[in-house]
Amino acid sequence: MKKLFGIALLLAGLILAISAGANFKYYEADRSMSVAIVADDNEFIDLTPLQPYAYLNNGKLTVEISTNNQNYNESLGFGTGLSPNTTYVFEEVFEVSNELWENNETAYPICVKISSNDGNLMLFTGDYNESAAYGTQLEFTVEHGSPVKIGMIFDNYGLGLGTHTAQMSLSADAGTCQT
Repeated sequence: MKKLFGIALLLAGLILAISAGANFKYYEADRSMSVAIVADDNEFIDLTPLQPYAYLNNGKLTVEISTNNQNYNESLGFGTGLSPNTTYVFEEVFEVSNELWENNETAYPICVKISSNDGNLMLFTGDYNESAAYGTQLEFTVEHGSPVKIGMIFDNYGLGLGTHTAQMSLSADAGTCQT
């Protein structure tokens, strides 16, 4: 009986020691994951074309001001491109929206950064202001349910005739922008 009581006391002490002072360090499990790859206008961070020269091409936002644009219609009298040695300003070319699921209950803003790899393509949000300075880098916060419209400035001074291509990059981080 003393032996049984001693073993029970030892087990109780071990249980108490493990539960009171244990530091959890590691856990391993296999889980499945599924990701749907969708067009830009169906993402949780949504890019939606707003003008006829912006459209989705194989699921990617494309801005094309030429006869190769899928919305081009010669019978409407459209031109075939932009003039040399000119500057064009297009407001509201596309919009960025925040459609993350978590936003249904709580506001989870995102900080969006868009950059152009070409100094002749500048970006802005909201309305164009002739006296403002614009650049190839843009950073802004997008709240759930409040899309941000993006405008573009095409500075064609010094560019020759022919096709001119530029790339834009977009990234989004959780939280508001810190600028």
